[in-house]
Amino acid sequence: MENTTQPKKKKAPLIIFGVIVGALLVYGSFKLYFSFTHESTDNAQLETNATPIVSRLAGYIDSVNVSDYQTVSAGSTLVKIDSREYEIAVEQAQADLLSAQADFSTANAQLMSANANCKVAVANLNVQKVRLNKAKADYERDQNLLADNSITRKQLEDSKANFETSQKQLNANQDQISFAESQISNYNAQIEKVQALMIAKKAALKNANLRLSYTIITSPINGKLGKTNLQPGQYVQPGQSLFTIVNNETFWITANFKETQIEKLHEGMEAEVKLDGYENVKIKAKIASLSDATGARFTLLPPDNATGNFVKVTQRVPVRLSIENLAEVKQYLKAGLSVTVDIKTN
Repeated sequence: MENTTQPKKKKAPLIIFGVIVGALLVYGSFKLYFSFTHESTDNAQLETNATPIVSRLAGYIDSVNVSDYQTVSAGSTLVKIDSREYEIAVEQAQADLLSAQADFSTANAQLMSANANCKVAVANLNVQKVRLNKAKADYERDQNLLADNSITRKQLEDSKANFETSQKQLNANQDQISFAESQISNYNAQIEKVQALMIAKKAALKNANLRLSYTIITSPINGKLGKTNLQPGQYVQPGQSLFTIVNNETFWITANFKETQIEKLHEGMEAEVKLDGYENVKIKAKIASLSDATGARFTLLPPDNATGNFVKVTQRVPVRLSIENLAEVKQYLKAGLSVTVDIKTN
């Protein structure tokens, strides 16, 4: 019995060693095959749009309707700024517009009056022309009658005075028409001026209403807030960034591949993405586009290889991947998470 059990004990380590070696060979073969048929990188992360929320005007915060990391929808109210001084500005603009409209009505009434005066002056001129013609005819007739001694000289002088008076009255009527026409021109110019003023006042009212609307800051997108750090009573300046909203509906992946890898990559290739934080979550993606410049070109100070101290460094090219199963994995996605990207090239 001792002779049969001892060989079995000696064979057990050999069997275990063989199994381990076999497993390592299988794993090594798989990794070798994978390296020939895939391009991979762990220099990648999730991306999305982040919209900064800024104040368009100066004022004291009246109320803050959100808290840190809260989910908001487009159009929802985020912050209210004290609107009293902007409401007063709207009322002032409305009063200015009403004043300009009143001036317009007055100018129109004056223009109508001037037109009526002009018509009366023209009518008086026509009547005076008839009177002048009659006075002229009477004067000429009386001259002939005086020559025949049919009338006295006083009657002729009366006819002459009547004729001269009619002539002067006609000239006065013509001056009245000229004055009425000048008034019409003046009132037309005044109306044009008031119309331009009304346009300016309407624009001022629109601007006042627009600035009043800025006192209510709303969300431009659906997303989730970051850190707010806002309190009622806090003073904000125009253009001041209040906080940021991260778009939680649109995600993509930016993967940085070595320049020695991009030869095999092209748009439309499928990729498998693994989240470092969620190992069991599988993301299906496709190459959407490849950058035409390396990542180093987008830095604040791009490297200049024209200098004498040149060290060749393998560059990386950003590749954008679109997520195909976004609805399935959306709950796990957070901007900035690190991922591993595997792209099948064969």
